[in-house]
Amino acid sequence: MSEETVIYNAGMNPKAHQPDSLPAPGPSALAQSDALVAEIRAQLDAAGGWLPFDRYMECALYAPGLGYYSGGARKFGLRADDGSDFVTAPELSPLFAATLARPLAEALEASGTRAVMEFGAGTGKLAAGVLNALDTLGAEFESYSIVDLSGELRERQRETIAAAAPALLAKVRWLDALPERFEGVVIGNEVLDAMPVRLFAHSGGAWHERGVVVRNGAFAFDDRPVKASADLALLEEIDATRENAGDDYVTETHEAARAFTRTICTMLARGAILLIDYGFPHHEYYHGQRAQGTLMCHYRHRAHGDPFLYPGLQDITAHVEFTGIAEAGVETGADLLGFTSQARFLLNAGVTEVLGEIDPADTARFLPAANAVQKLLSEAEMGELFKVIAFSRGLDDTLRAFSSGDRSHTL
Repeated sequence: MSEETVIYNAGMNPKAHQPDSLPAPGPSALAQSDALVAEIRAQLDAAGGWLPFDRYMECALYAPGLGYYSGGARKFGLRADDGSDFVTAPELSPLFAATLARPLAEALEASGTRAVMEFGAGTGKLAAGVLNALDTLGAEFESYSIVDLSGELRERQRETIAAAAPALLAKVRWLDALPERFEGVVIGNEVLDAMPVRLFAHSGGAWHERGVVVRNGAFAFDDRPVKASADLALLEEIDATRENAGDDYVTETHEAARAFTRTICTMLARGAILLIDYGFPHHEYYHGQRAQGTLMCHYRHRAHGDPFLYPGLQDITAHVEFTGIAEAGVETGADLLGFTSQARFLLNAGVTEVLGEIDPADTARFLPAANAVQKLLSEAEMGELFKVIAFSRGLDDTLRAFSSGDRSHTL
């Protein structure tokens, strides 16, 4: 290790130090985590003892059969006692899917296409809800394709759809590879935030890339000077945004999410793409006051900042930098259809009309539904932090969901 290397040890040995606030995994889960740790250590050895953080994050989330999303652990749910780690909008309320189906139906009609593709379908609740809502709206669609790396989640999705939308299950198929060309509507809810990010730290008057090493038997952070010209050019742009705020600044870059956006926008021959996630435009993301970045982990509905705790058993995520996502899509020749908050998108799409279909006198149904909609719309909950960005090809106009409150000019 050279004298230039800056050491930062936020490591936590998962066997030696378990935070009091987090429940311990069971023996089988720990065995899975141990197997993943061994695989990551083998990669570290092969790489000379240092891995960039995005490679570690990719292994922790997607290593075949062992990663968080590719393994068999339960992920989505409402409470820690059901074994889940976090809740998404489709899990929170069926009204999310019912409302989202409206702009999907509008995009299908406007583009003259009859196919839907969903990335990262979770438990299948969004797919089931959208399928039923599209059918109720009279939308003409022939297929609903799901792209998901997890075999365990594919089975849960099939079971969920079979139970909630049995008459429409025949239209659903699971893809192992993307088609070169797709005509229809693509949706991805909380997909971009789960893609590996690179970490960079500004210290000692210079930028360093943050990687992973093994120290004292545990994974730990290790910062190395940035030398690649492309990286330095990107970091100079970040410097301009954070207004040279000085040292002790950590942030992320999103090469994987940009590459994914370019891929699906290139694949889209006609139709629309709607991506829903939490994050900010470039000028907010890299603001000098956001000095510790956005990397976060989720385990049993508790958020914490240690990505080395129980590898493979916890989610590792970062907020989305939407300006880069917009640039990646437009670079392919796709049109930027719109960018707005989740609250404005749902209100424009008619979420209050969907809620109004429930009789307020039926308090057992109406009150929980109204409370869930409040969480979807509230600035203090999901309404402002979550954004919707959309791309299109072959659409002559925007969608009703972007008819007011569009923020594309802020990107």
